[in-house]
Amino acid sequence: MTLEFRNVVKRVGAEVHIHETNVAFASEGFNILLGTTLAGKTSLMQLMAGLERPTSGEIWFNGRDVTGVSVQKRNVSMVHQQFINYPNFSVFDNIASPLRVAREPRAEIKRRVGQVAEMMRLSAMLDRKPNELSGGQQQRTALARALVKDSDLILLDEPLANLDYKLREELRDELPLLFKDRGCTVIYATTEPTEALLLGGHTATMHEGRITQFGPTAEIYRRPAGLRTARVFSDPPINTAGVTKKGTRFIFNNRVGWDAQGARAELPDGNYTLGIRPHHVTLDHTGPDTVELEGTVLVTELSGSESVVHFEIDGQTWISQSHGIHPFKIGAAARFHMDIEKSKLFDRDDKLVAA
Repeated sequence: MTLEFRNVVKRVGAEVHIHETNVAFASEGFNILLGTTLAGKTSLMQLMAGLERPTSGEIWFNGRDVTGVSVQKRNVSMVHQQFINYPNFSVFDNIASPLRVAREPRAEIKRRVGQVAEMMRLSAMLDRKPNELSGGQQQRTALARALVKDSDLILLDEPLANLDYKLREELRDELPLLFKDRGCTVIYATTEPTEALLLGGHTATMHEGRITQFGPTAEIYRRPAGLRTARVFSDPPINTAGVTKKGTRFIFNNRVGWDAQGARAELPDGNYTLGIRPHHVTLDHTGPDTVELEGTVLVTELSGSESVVHFEIDGQTWISQSHGIHPFKIGAAARFHMDIEKSKLFDRDDKLVAA
């Protein structure tokens, strides 16, 4: 199953919700839409489902132009972050509802509901109503309804966002297995870069109604095409700073410098933007390619396994993420170590020139 956008634009009044988009999603594995709230993920999914029609351009699915085809005539399922189930129906009837709409025989409905309920660990709850279920069980019911339909296209719009941490972890691990070998295209929207990495597959990074990059998830994380993609794919936010290359040296804030190595030494002299993720700015001196930074501690966030510190360098806020619990005093000076080998360089057009 292939899903392709060809020159698709979506306007609502004077506002452009989706800028011109050309993308062919992967037919196997997860396709992840990664971006902040209002980046355009849900708008893109509504176009995929046929709930909205593009202002211009075409949407092709499995070799067929489906641009003007209504949602009722598409074999598509959508799961939202809210637990959308029929409150007066039992779990069985909730799962069975799309099969009844399709007028499947009663015996076939019973077989398929039983099969998917066992897969989703809902077999013992088929007679219950949604309000008798936990949040995780309600979302499993919504997912089961999407699975039982055997849809060609399954859209998952932040389906785990309203679950607690443990349930999210559990379902996140299960989802790729649930959809494996089902012969359908799966689109999964999330605001969380970590979730995208855990799910794998392919990722489309989104910003203000534009897909900034699409490709294998791990590859986009390691080599973002531009600074905008790098910012979308970093949590905590990526640290950025202007640097200047002069000969064989890079200079940061007119006082911190380091030698240009490898391909970076071949870059023309001039101004660049350095980007480095917080877990490469740590308290430990990790090797010969680390650069020492000194800043003023602004905020600390301590968890059971790591310390996140916001600190200021010459009026600019940076973030450090280190393993372990480390005491900091707000307003005090602290030293951090930047692993320059793990940094990225972007040119004046914010395009990646070195990673």
